[in-house]
Parts: sequence; structure tokens; C-alpha cells
Amino acid sequence: MKIMIKWKIVLVSAFFMAFVFLKTSAAQQKFEKSFFYNVMASGDIDAINNEITIVQDASLKNKEGYDGALLMRKAGLVKKPREKLKLFKEGRIKMETALLADNENTEFHFLRLAIEEHAPKIVKYRADIENDKLFIQKNFKSLSPVVQHAILDYCKNSKVLHADSF
Repeated sequence: MKIMIKWKIVLVSAFFMAFVFLKTSAAQQKFEKSFFYNVMASGDIDAINNEITIVQDASLKNKEGYDGALLMRKAGLVKKPREKLKLFKEGRIKMETALLADNENTEFHFLRLAIEEHAPKIVKYRADIENDKLFIQKNFKSLSPVVQHAILDYCKNSKVLHADSF
């Protein structure tokens, strides 16, 4: 009888701990823009891979833009040229598809500009830098504070986008 009670306590405790653990893990797997921009800036390939999974699993309206930006960012970090090119092309297609679906999305124009500014000339992904810059400057004030902060942080090292132009 005492053994049965102990087992019930152990089982209930185990279920409770599993529930708490799963709930905590699920909360950490939620897409958050501030974390997304920290990952983009970090250059940590493991964090980028994790964020790609989070974005792909998220129920975001335009997740192709975020996914594309992450894939192109990852392309700059891998060593093998063939893998770099494959990731960049895949990310580029996703980013351009997202912009075709929502050309008024200032955040995606910013993400594309950030990729364009650092893309190697050989991939020929620089045609929209000036247009993206002007679009961002025009619509900066309508962005969420998280995205505005990410843009201002980016401006500190950008040769194209400057904080004094907002």
C-alpha cells in the first residue's frame, strides 16, 4: 500500500516536471523579433540554425522573409563554396518571394538591404540598395520599436544607412 502511494507521488511529480519543462521549452521556441535581430547580428551559426527552425515552425504571416534573411546570413558563415551558394540562392528566393507578396513591408526591405550591403559582388545581389534605403528612411517612424532599434544598431556599422537620416 505504501509502495503504491509512493509510486503515485513519483508519477504525479514526473508528469508535473515534464509539463513544466515542455511549457518552458515551448516558450523559448516562440518567434521574437528582438531575438531574431540579435541572432542575425551575432554570426553564431548554431543560433542561426535554431532561429531558422523557430521561424519555419512559427505561424507567421510572412515567414519567408525572415527565413530567407537567416539562410543568406548563414551562407556567409559556412565554409564550403557550394553550400554557401546553395544557401544564398535559397534565401534569396525566399526573400524576393516575401517582398513580391508584400512589397510595402519595410522590415523586409531593411533585411534585404542588410544582406545586399554585405553580399559578395559575385552573387550580384546589390541592385536594390538605394531603393531599399529610401524606402526604409521614408517608413522608419511607422515601424515597431524593436525593428527601429535593430535598424539604428545596424546603422552604426553601415556604409549605406545612417541614423541621422531618420
